[in-house]
Amino acid sequence: MQPFTLNYARPAVQLDVITPYAYDSGLQLNVLPDGRIAATDHATLRALGTTTSTAGSKTHFDD
Repeated sequence: MQPFTLNYARPAVQLDVITPYAYDSGLQLNVLPDGRIAATDHATLRALGTTTSTAGSKTHFDD
């Protein structure tokens, strides 16, 4: 017998999105190419909404 939820489960969609920041493991924060912390850049936050870290948990936000 197959569990009910497997009838509706779908793989996560991979979006082709280029983020203007990268994770810095030393700071444990997302940083912009010029070295500034991404979470302090108002233009980045307005455009993207958050600076979600891809290191570790997908639910962790740099604030």
